[in-house]
Amino acid sequence: MRTFIITGAMTALLSSAGALTPALAGSEDVVVEGAWSRASIGMNRPGAAYMTIRNTGDTPVTLIGLTTPLAMMPEIHESKTNADGVSSMAPADEITIAPGESVSLEPGGLHAMLMQLQTPMTEGESYPLTLLFDDGGEVTVEVPILGIAARGPND
Repeated sequence: MRTFIITGAMTALLSSAGALTPALAGSEDVVVEGAWSRASIGMNRPGAAYMTIRNTGDTPVTLIGLTTPLAMMPEIHESKTNADGVSSMAPADEITIAPGESVSLEPGGLHAMLMQLQTPMTEGESYPLTLLFDDGGEVTVEVPILGIAARGPND
């Protein structure tokens, strides 16, 4: 099992795209901002969700999974491109976010892969996505579905 320790800039702004639910221990200090997805063509191909996850606390938090009624198999995946330009994607397992740091789930890198969609992802709609942490805490964000060609939450 691979574990990622992520660093980045710290700010603690809550996105208008999502709201938090109560969490436990270190996960109570998690803030999710800028959540978004692209519309899908039907349900045969997986969808994806993107966002920034910030740890505003003073202890590490570890993201261990996801759940959503939209997909039967939501997982954190990581896309990589090797020196020869060949891209691959694989589950990322746990993601540890250091105190005061953040991790970005974005196209071409870490992202929430939504496999076995239960309904099409339709532009203008939204769905709940719950982040599960190793302390038993959960954070739920409402993820808006943007157009099929969207490149970010401001599209």
